[in-house]
Amino acid sequence: MTAAKPLIGVTTSLEQADEKGWVGQYALVPEEYLLAVSAAGGVPLLLPPQPFDDAAVDRVLGVLDALVLSGGVDVDPALYGADRDPHTEPSRPQRDAWEQALVLAALERDLPVLAICRGVQLLDVALGGTLHQHLPGISAVSHGSEPSVFVPTGVTIEAGTRLAGILPAGEPITVRCHHHQALDRVAEGLVVTARSADGIIEAVESPAHRFALGVQWHPEQDTDLRLLEALVAAAS
Repeated sequence: MTAAKPLIGVTTSLEQADEKGWVGQYALVPEEYLLAVSAAGGVPLLLPPQPFDDAAVDRVLGVLDALVLSGGVDVDPALYGADRDPHTEPSRPQRDAWEQALVLAALERDLPVLAICRGVQLLDVALGGTLHQHLPGISAVSHGSEPSVFVPTGVTIEAGTRLAGILPAGEPITVRCHHHQALDRVAEGLVVTARSADGIIEAVESPAHRFALGVQWHPEQDTDLRLLEALVAAAS
């Protein structure tokens, strides 16, 4: 009998959209996340922002085998005690609150977590870290702030980390980035595992958990599925 594939929760945004004249709020996530999770051997389940309490969060996580925090709009700077930069996008308070509750409870359960782009920023903020709100103000290197453009970016992974057990360490590897914000102060409990050539933090992980990784790049946009496969393996 074939073993059941692990259920991988994937967070979504909640955005105003027009579906053939039906205008309203829609739960949205790029299909690439779902295809990548499926190709890696998991079953993706969408987790849209919603009203919740602790019992709802526990119920959701109780049926999941792992959690993916997807990319999207900027995290509200008020959550890390900062004034809003003019370049910071309008906030999505419901999404911020929902994902923060999910990831903190997932870490408490030691549920495998992969945080992608906005997701790694949300992870850092949820644990007490802060963000750079606009990279063009501190780096001359483009990390992909233009709409709909993923920029090939060289990142170097620290040897001896969990991430280095999944992807090559020591020499730069090319990943696909699209972010104008990044981690500034890294939260207690997280360690930096990769940087780009300009020193920007591109990945972190929590050594205290069996699988809690965050990457600033977009593995779902790549043909290299090793990160997603490692998540599915940890969830199995």
